[in-house]
Amino acid sequence: MDIKPKKFKNEYETTFILNPDLPEDGRKKAVDKIVQLIKDNDGTVHNLEHWGMRRLAYPIAKRNSGYYVFIEFNAYSEFIKRLERDFRYDEDIIRYLTVKLDKHALAFNKKRREQGFGMRKELKQ
Repeated sequence: MDIKPKKFKNEYETTFILNPDLPEDGRKKAVDKIVQLIKDNDGTVHNLEHWGMRRLAYPIAKRNSGYYVFIEFNAYSEFIKRLERDFRYDEDIIRYLTVKLDKHALAFNKKRREQGFGMRKELKQ
């Protein structure tokens, strides 16, 4: 089911946390599925970052850590409902957050990518 464009594309970033028990190929498969969903609905992925295993601030589903993934993309606003529905129904994703970016956030993200600041270290297992 493709989302029909009504207006223009907006810039978004989404961060989601994968189940820490997923094997490497399972994580890759889950991320590829989300990226493909964005592309299938006329979106463009600008940046994909695997932040890796990190400790959670509080337990989620009796887990203390999770595998973080960050994606910057543009898409039609109608698509975000579909994306978040897929996040909700995916058992491998334990949390997610999608945010619409304004011009200041876009400038900050570009600067962050170029200069590499704000990056945290991955949790050692």
